[in-house]
Amino acid sequence: MATTAHVRPNYIMIWLYLFVLTVVEVAAAFLSHIPKQWLILILIFLAVWKALLVALYFMHLKFEPWRLRLIFLVPLPLATILVVTTIMENF
Repeated sequence: MATTAHVRPNYIMIWLYLFVLTVVEVAAAFLSHIPKQWLILILIFLAVWKALLVALYFMHLKFEPWRLRLIFLVPLPLATILVVTTIMENF
């Protein structure tokens, strides 16, 4: 059984990515004049991107076996359905 070396991620750089994404989210929400539907899609995309970064690096899922990642991924379609139906309820 071969072991792989665990490379320690650069947490400061991940934090900086999260900070920049947060600044982009705030700027998109307050400073843009794009249609509401596009704004919602952009904000959801940025939120998912940030959640993925947190899950992969701070929850260490990037360094876990595929079976453990699958436990994390299986409920995501249900969460997506719930979010989409909640958003569509107001349209």
